[in-house]
Amino acid sequence: MLLDTTALNQQRNFFDGHADIWLFGYGSLIWKADFAYLERQPAYITGWARRFWQGSHDHRGTPDSPGRVATLIRAQGAVCHGMAYRITPDVLAPLDVREKNGYLREKVPLTFLGQPDKAPPPQATAEGLIYLATDENPAFLGDAPLTDIAQQIAQAHGPSGSNKAYLLNLAQALRELGIDDAHVYSLEEQVRRL
Repeated sequence: MLLDTTALNQQRNFFDGHADIWLFGYGSLIWKADFAYLERQPAYITGWARRFWQGSHDHRGTPDSPGRVATLIRAQGAVCHGMAYRITPDVLAPLDVREKNGYLREKVPLTFLGQPDKAPPPQATAEGLIYLATDENPAFLGDAPLTDIAQQIAQAHGPSGSNKAYLLNLAQALRELGIDDAHVYSLEEQVRRL
């Protein structure tokens, strides 16, 4: 089920010629920013909802036992909070490898919240990138009963660690940002019961 999107993403350079760009993280990029960045700001995007509908065959699971990780689905009126990173374009190459299993770069408008101890940045909105896994990629698992998703997350383990740790780290990062995400917190509760 692996679809290596690395080469496709390198052709999707929406910000060619820019010295820096904004990247929006809504899953592990919130709590695992293992890349260089110039600054980071809490932010959100509208019209998208976070869901554990993408299979992870290369990080939080295996081809025989995939995990489930976050992607975004279109949802009118929804707001998805996360973390925006201002990065230089050279950071995209390693991120393309990290997000290679079905994720494609897409351009979205971001709204910044600012840091708790600072005023919002002068430019409260900007265009940025997300890595999006849609139902058109072979690793997309889609919706399922919450108990089934939780069971899969509880059992899956891959080269980057357990799928359970991914979920719990994301839930903790969202709490630290003061974000309410019913889907993530419901899954967390189900997984902790298993």
